Amino acid sequence: METVLSIQKLTKNFGKLCAVNNLDLEVKKGQVFGMLGPNGSGKTTTLGMLMGVVNPTSGSFSWFGEPASHLTRKKIGAVLEHPIFYPYLSGQKNLELNAMIKGADPGNIPKVLETVELTARKDDKFRTYSLGMKQRLAIASALVSDPIILILDEPTNGLDPMGIAEIREIIKKIAADGKTIILASHLLDEVQKVCTHFAVLKRGTLMHTGPVDDVGKGEELVEVQAYHDDLGVLLQEFMGSASIKKENGLFQVMMKDGYHSKDLNRFLFDKGIVASHLATRKKSLEKQFLEILSDAGHHG
Repeated sequence: METVLSIQKLTKNFGKLCAVNNLDLEVKKGQVFGMLGPNGSGKTTTLGMLMGVVNPTSGSFSWFGEPASHLTRKKIGAVLEHPIFYPYLSGQKNLELNAMIKGADPGNIPKVLETVELTARKDDKFRTYSLGMKQRLAIASALVSDPIILILDEPTNGLDPMGIAEIREIIKKIAADGKTIILASHLLDEVQKVCTHFAVLKRGTLMHTGPVDDVGKGEELVEVQAYHDDLGVLLQEFMGSASIKKENGLFQVMMKDGYHSKDLNRFLFDKGIVASHLATRKKSLEKQFLEILSDAGHHG
């Protein structure tokens, strides 16, 4: 798998605030890569550095194995903040202007309008568009130059449930077309629905990176100890035990999906055993992420 983006020790300080801290990341061709974190976690700052609108304090990154340049930027389409569209021009005309500014082939316009499902409304003035349509036109404008990579910052922000669903479907469609997508989001649900891989940021620091499929895995690990000779045997009878190992006189029980320490406690209690020690050592990934996401850190 070809690496399209490689980030090494990327750091950005704003005065005393460290917005992005020693970030290392890799994005491979064809991935839909989610940067997940609460507001103020450094996602937007990172995307800004990648797009050359924010200068890094230290560290580096490369696109397609080479340092960022005017040439590499031509292969990247981005929707970082709302692009400037003219309210009294049609969607079509706005895209034609866009193509002209970027030196892109206007012949791409019908295809991108089709992709973002605006073909039927292409001749209507931009000001008559709903918020969801405006966001779709913004994605269309990023696609006009037929980039290899599409970067989206909080693509569904402020949209109603239907608008959100439409954008998510469009992202999947663009990915199916072979483009690599990097998107920032503060919603675990969004990342799970549209991304293949993701990274979790908290106050500028990378907490986790890996395939989205792993979120369900890495379930709870519960430590248990009780005054009972056959505790190990009994723990194997517990329906929620995925695996059991003994360490320093304590049993470590890896929970099956959906089982928690309280279920294990009830099981032992029903057998007439009171645990002298029962502690959750490791929460499931999903739980960990939800805790990080609810931690509304600093602004940024």
